[in-house]
Amino acid sequence: MTLTGNWSYPTTIKFGAGRITELPDACAAAGIKRPLLVTDRGLADLPITAQTLDIMEAAGLGRGLFADVDPNPNEKNLDAGVAAYKAGGHDGVIAFGGGSGLDLGKMVAFMAGQTRPVWDFEDIGDWWTRADADVIAPIIAVPTTAGTGSEVGRASVITNSETHAKKIIFHPKVLPSVVICDPELTVGMPQFITAGTGLDAFAHCVEAFSSPHYHPMSQGIALEGMRLVKDYLPRAYADGTDIEARAQMMSAAMMGATAFQKGLGAIHAMSHPIGAHFKTHHGTTNAVCMPAVLDFNAPAIADRFEQAAAYLGIEGGFEGFKTFVQELNDSLGIPKRLSDLGVTAESIPELVKGAIIDPSCGGNPIELTETNLTELFNAAL
Repeated sequence: MTLTGNWSYPTTIKFGAGRITELPDACAAAGIKRPLLVTDRGLADLPITAQTLDIMEAAGLGRGLFADVDPNPNEKNLDAGVAAYKAGGHDGVIAFGGGSGLDLGKMVAFMAGQTRPVWDFEDIGDWWTRADADVIAPIIAVPTTAGTGSEVGRASVITNSETHAKKIIFHPKVLPSVVICDPELTVGMPQFITAGTGLDAFAHCVEAFSSPHYHPMSQGIALEGMRLVKDYLPRAYADGTDIEARAQMMSAAMMGATAFQKGLGAIHAMSHPIGAHFKTHHGTTNAVCMPAVLDFNAPAIADRFEQAAAYLGIEGGFEGFKTFVQELNDSLGIPKRLSDLGVTAESIPELVKGAIIDPSCGGNPIELTETNLTELFNAAL
């Protein structure tokens, strides 16, 4: 089977090794003549970024680059990106990189023409209708990791640098017009990033599968996404040049982000404030939280994970699945406790305050309260 395809779910996706060369065609399809490539500082000087800028320049698209993006992007990064976008006379954004570059790039395109502050568009009720949809710039997404799935998402996560709260900013037109998924761009990922981003995709699938909301399409996607991570993340971790494993993990990342239309849960509700306060890697934090959350949610999810375990080829039903999760974490060098990430017992009350207001709470199969969230943080600490 050739791992190449053109898909239209949930947006136009050009998938396959070497397809970054089609970036000029993607810009033309999106109506972009002078793009700004937005990425993070770590990627700015790497060969894959230089290659992409060369492709842009050769096609007459310029070499516009903004890379002042933190691992947990905030409103200061966003303001600087919007200023660079306007100063360069750009007419669209190429969001390039992992979650930070993709999320910030999407927000630069979203905010460049708005007159209200970004916090006015938080994913609460119909706040997204406050935005002027006509001035949202077109977006092309080019992921260079396999985890976040932000390339097929309608939202971005932006950290408020003053309150240390992660906010989800949503608008339907934040969904990129074209996505180029080229697994060759992920070959140079360090092992710890391969592990953390891959387990982020796994967490998306696990939480979507656990969510009590009715969305059978997402349920099926989440199940197959878990299988891809189980089968291919260890291979990608062991051999970063394994293009088949890299490609399958890029698929799993998009599947996880598509599946969590069904909902997220306590893993993400915990991970968001931890990342905002302690600047931890999001996917790694999800992985550390997962065993405690699986135990907590067991009364509501054990039966459905009995079925999932059978499909995944895991013996022992739900208990076998929990054992598999911990063994996978261990094999990928994931810390066992939140304290290993620098989280302190003294911080838990503040983390609980952030978690209880996180939108992810609504998708957890057991209702979350400040009391049981405190118990969860202590269990994972």
